Amino acid sequence: MFDGIAHKYDFLNRLLSFRIDTLWRKRVIRLLKPFAPRHILDVATGTADLAIALTALKPESITGIDISAGMLEIGRQKVALKENTKMIRLQKADSENLPFDEGTFDAVTVAFGVRNFENLGTGLSEIYRVLTPGGQFVILEFSKVKKFPLKQFYHLYFRYVTPAIGKLFSNSSTAYSYLPNSVQVFPEGEEMCVILQKTGFKKVVCTSLSFGIASLYHCQK
Repeated sequence: MFDGIAHKYDFLNRLLSFRIDTLWRKRVIRLLKPFAPRHILDVATGTADLAIALTALKPESITGIDISAGMLEIGRQKVALKENTKMIRLQKADSENLPFDEGTFDAVTVAFGVRNFENLGTGLSEIYRVLTPGGQFVILEFSKVKKFPLKQFYHLYFRYVTPAIGKLFSNSSTAYSYLPNSVQVFPEGEEMCVILQKTGFKKVVCTSLSFGIASLYHCQK
């Protein structure tokens, strides 16, 4: 599914989010900056938007993984055109079977990808395994708006407008219908915090962004 929309993925992200997604990624950078991570893993990196943004932290290495070869190819093209991105390495890998040794990374990020894990518990456990003791884990993910009247507007936009625009520009109604459906069933807020704590993560904090459209989770091993 993601291979099929890779060529329009970035364009539609900017269009459908009114570019707010770029501001959310900057929040991730600000959150990680005090910890100065040297080696970062970006899981479900997609077209490498966050991996590229993470270069602002000046780490020694950034590894981006994804199971979609099509998305990674777009990501590699973007990395090649950017300056100061030599530390980025993109590779195909499964989030539930990470090809890295225990304690490899000082920080792990997942932006709008954790809800796509086939088995959430396995994916989180793998991330915990490859983090160094005290390593930072940040999740940026969509959530459900709860306040009136934005809740009603957002529901209509996410449920009907997003799939229609997605189909118009990418020729895929499935992918952009999947988006609101996956958000509706995915655990969020306190429920997600509990899941992270049960996995072993400490100091779990959830911050609501843009009136609840997205949530930022920060914790450590």
